[in-house]
Amino acid sequence: MGGVGVIDQGLNWVSAHVDYLWVAAGLTFLFIGGEGLVRGATALARKLKLSNLIIGLTVVGFGTSMPELMVSLQAALKDTPDIVVGNVVGSNIANILLIMGMGALIYPMDSKSAGIQRDVAVMIVATIGLLVLAYRGGIDRLDAQIMLGCLIAYLVSVYVLERRNPEPEHAVHSSVTEMGIFMAMAWVSLGLLALVVGADSLVKGATNIARDFGISEAVIGLTLVAVGTSLPELAVTLIAALKRQSDIALGNLIGSNIFNILGILGITGLIAPIAIDARFTQVDIPIALGVAVTAGLCVYIFGKIGRLIALGFLAAYAGYMAFLLMI
Repeated sequence: MGGVGVIDQGLNWVSAHVDYLWVAAGLTFLFIGGEGLVRGATALARKLKLSNLIIGLTVVGFGTSMPELMVSLQAALKDTPDIVVGNVVGSNIANILLIMGMGALIYPMDSKSAGIQRDVAVMIVATIGLLVLAYRGGIDRLDAQIMLGCLIAYLVSVYVLERRNPEPEHAVHSSVTEMGIFMAMAWVSLGLLALVVGADSLVKGATNIARDFGISEAVIGLTLVAVGTSLPELAVTLIAALKRQSDIALGNLIGSNIFNILGILGITGLIAPIAIDARFTQVDIPIALGVAVTAGLCVYIFGKIGRLIALGFLAAYAGYMAFLLMI
């Protein structure tokens, strides 16, 4: 009987804490995936003779946004637009203030690259476009098609410009440069898979925990879901910062923010029109625009995201989180 009682207690404990176990498993997969993705993407860039910036913006930047895309698609199908918008807007704010801030604390990020400066401008314009659509009340299918068209045009132009005017690359560790193309693609694929699995586990557990405390869907989207789906970007950025690969780190975050607006909202809007609540129009999207403009000013004026700026970003994010939990 004693053994049965112990088993029952163990099962009861697991049942009561299953959401926390999902969170722990998610974090583990995210960091494993981040390491694999950066390793494979860097090697792939060398084998295909592409710049770190291109790989950061596409394979890494868009790849790490797959959790946001999956969550937004599920939310659209379940008719919860606040989760869709909150996820994208909250992720974009977290990518700059939280993740860029943490990465730059580890290693200041050089942003003098013409490619970085160009893409920061695209991020700002995309955010302005989202604010305009929000004041109109939402995103319909025509808007979604235009957004996806803009994303495709952006990708083509980046590829053409980078091939025409390649930027100098930093040295990469020999174990990465010696990796074969198929091994590099395997690292990228397995890294992306681990990131998706990890993000799904984390969001599942975190969302259930938040709802147990009676938090609204908008706040869940802006906080737990946004941060949870941004953890792939965090993992990739921290690992890239440790490897002193600023192009991968910044390209990842800027590419993710562009894809979040043009790609995720574009794809989701094709499936179901997205109504944007007034609170996003009046508060959160203007904050996201302010954050994007601030990052742009730092890039253009200082040419890098240093540790002092990083501390300012982190303090601003802490203030934003406190504001969300108070309203």
